[in-house]
Amino acid sequence: MMLVLDKLTAAYGQAVALEDIRLEVGKGELVAILGPNGAGKSTLLKVISRALPSRGVLNFNGQSLHHYSTEQVVGQGICHCPEGRRLFPELSVIKNLQLGAYLRRDAEAVGRDLDRVYALFPILAERRDQIVSTLSGGQQQMVAIGRALMGAPQLLLLDEPSVGIAHRLKMEIFAAIRTICDSGVAILVAEQDAQSALHIADRAYVLEHGSVAQEGTAASLSSDDRIRKIYLGVA
Repeated sequence: MMLVLDKLTAAYGQAVALEDIRLEVGKGELVAILGPNGAGKSTLLKVISRALPSRGVLNFNGQSLHHYSTEQVVGQGICHCPEGRRLFPELSVIKNLQLGAYLRRDAEAVGRDLDRVYALFPILAERRDQIVSTLSGGQQQMVAIGRALMGAPQLLLLDEPSVGIAHRLKMEIFAAIRTICDSGVAILVAEQDAQSALHIADRAYVLEHGSVAQEGTAASLSSDDRIRKIYLGVA
């Protein structure tokens, strides 16, 4: 497995946010993290990208990440697209995308990856010189995902990519996420829209109160009566 977490625990001060998490992501796999607000989805991604300290096993390609900084984790091949996008709003689309490649020195490969982002999201090519703050929420999310891809990740962490986005653009973004995975990039996506996430994922973990309550293939969870009732809104 590319990413292995076992008995992973994290806290904000005295408040335990994650407890005894066990999770794996294989090469080229798309894994969803489902759960309500406050379940620990965003915290889990922050722990993996080393924005938050933790205890327990946290291995990537056989190496522990515990002593890595966030920047070093990016250099190892993990890129995090955070909730809320966190773009540079007064810079252009192209500038935001180029900032995703700030650790890279392979100019030719960076150019190819930029073309790849434009192929995924053609509207960004059309609006490459437009100031990001003037884009719609869905288009800004495309920039955020594109910026993360510019880091040439082996593993892409996506935090709530569908929040606040119109349905049509949400569907475009989920289709692009599946395409990214099919190209060989492993993806771990935290998402409240369980139905859309299970539609594109290979496997999923359900978090409740900072612990894994359930896990399985996307197909098995989609047909599970409890999951259907609580997360898919199907009686």
